Amino acid sequence: MTATDERATPFGVYVHVPFCASRCGYCAFNTYTVNELGSARELTGYVDAAIGELRVARRTIGTDRPVHTVFFGGGTPTMLAPADLVRIVDAIRIEFGFAHHVEITVEANPDSIDRDGLSVLRAGGFTRVSFGMQSVRSHVLAVLERTHTPGRAHQAVADARAAGFEHINLDLIYGTPGESDDDWSATIDAVLATAVDHVSAYALTLEPGTRLRAQVRQGRVGAIDEDVLAARYDVLDERLTAAGFNWYELSNWARGENAQCRHNLMYWRGHDWWGIGPGAHSHVAGRRWRNVAHPRDYARRIAEGNPPEAEAPEILDEPARRLEQVMTRLRLAEGCPASLLDAAGSAAAAQAVSDGLLEPVGADAQLRLTAHGRQLADHVLRRIV
Repeated sequence: MTATDERATPFGVYVHVPFCASRCGYCAFNTYTVNELGSARELTGYVDAAIGELRVARRTIGTDRPVHTVFFGGGTPTMLAPADLVRIVDAIRIEFGFAHHVEITVEANPDSIDRDGLSVLRAGGFTRVSFGMQSVRSHVLAVLERTHTPGRAHQAVADARAAGFEHINLDLIYGTPGESDDDWSATIDAVLATAVDHVSAYALTLEPGTRLRAQVRQGRVGAIDEDVLAARYDVLDERLTAAGFNWYELSNWARGENAQCRHNLMYWRGHDWWGIGPGAHSHVAGRRWRNVAHPRDYARRIAEGNPPEAEAPEILDEPARRLEQVMTRLRLAEGCPASLLDAAGSAAAAQAVSDGLLEPVGADAQLRLTAHGRQLADHVLRRIV
């Protein structure tokens, strides 16, 4: 890729805020509670460290790549004061500048921010908020060890609207042990009642080292049923489609193109982003790396003027980049360019079309998963890559 190509590629900033009030039983993300850290010092010093890394990023890639999207994830970004989150946004603007119609997203637990805090974020430039609703049933939330009450997500959406947010996402988890068909239907009912413009939904997975995985292995919690997961997905897709949503990525539905999460689309399309914060991953011009995981190590490296990278960057050659493009772009409703496939992959894709798992779309030879193929996405990917 030439320098001109790099500048033409959309560029985003991901900000990882690795703090939570408590740890959910299913979570395997790089997060820390105050008790685990031993003090709140890492929280209070986080913003200065993050801004320090932004300066490292600007020195590394220059100032001729304005930021198209910013995404605050975690963890629970709203563990920080809203004014501190705005400070980071202001620092990104100062260091890089923003492209026209920049998208700035923050994740939040429904009980981690109120209307006043949301108003501060909206006034500070945030354009999109994503609430971790997961379920509307208290017994399901209890298995997941979520701290909010069933109705809190609905109030959070109302607060976000009152604060001026047009784009609001609700994040769901389906297939939790003990969740019934009626529970899932009630959750979808509650989502549709809020009239949000974006929904994300993920099948529950039992990640190594999590409490929920241990509970399932010990027989204290029921196992996950793959057939139930497939049925839950079908029900959600059918009901969201009937309500005016369109799927644009395997786990994401939006009311029109303007409601799609442009930051996540950058990941799936293989564009560039710099990850700020402990454990954050970055990808810039075929170079990929991750930061050290612990907030204390991260802050120390920044304070010493050293890069926070955990190891030497991985340089992706052209075959590796093409492979990753196939794996991510096949997740999208817009499809994967057939030109990315090698001869064996093209033959496997042709067979997948015959089997009703892929379909050609558009005039430029894109391949898209069918409704049946979306249920078997991992299987299709293994066949063609």
